[in-house]
Amino acid sequence: MSLTLSTDFQFTTSIEKLWSALTDSSKLAKWVANIHTGEGMENNFKPVVGHRFQFRTQPTEYWNGIIEGEVLVVEEPSRLSYTWASGEKHTVTWTLQELGDGKVNLHLEQTGISNAQALGGAKYGWGKWCGELEKMLGQ
Repeated sequence: MSLTLSTDFQFTTSIEKLWSALTDSSKLAKWVANIHTGEGMENNFKPVVGHRFQFRTQPTEYWNGIIEGEVLVVEEPSRLSYTWASGEKHTVTWTLQELGDGKVNLHLEQTGISNAQALGGAKYGWGKWCGELEKMLGQ
């Protein structure tokens, strides 16, 4: 059985600025961080369909510190999807929607999650990262 994380975040920003934060490698490194140390993850992400990328952080005794992915969909500035593999392989899809009054909704759907513990971990991780994303957008 496969589980899906589906959640929404609202930001006071422009859709273009949010899109850039999701697709620019240097901006991603500011908010996609090691959950334990808070250190940004180096990455070679590019919003190009078929591009293979990695996010890298300090390895632990349980994990090599590498998240691997491949870009599946790029529909600027409204939809981005890629694989996200760290142990098990998931698909992450971001959908951006302008709400008016300078607000943008960011919908996250992560599919292919194997169990409730992994679902909880994904929910916690993305929640923490999107909090960092909000701080970065406010700068």
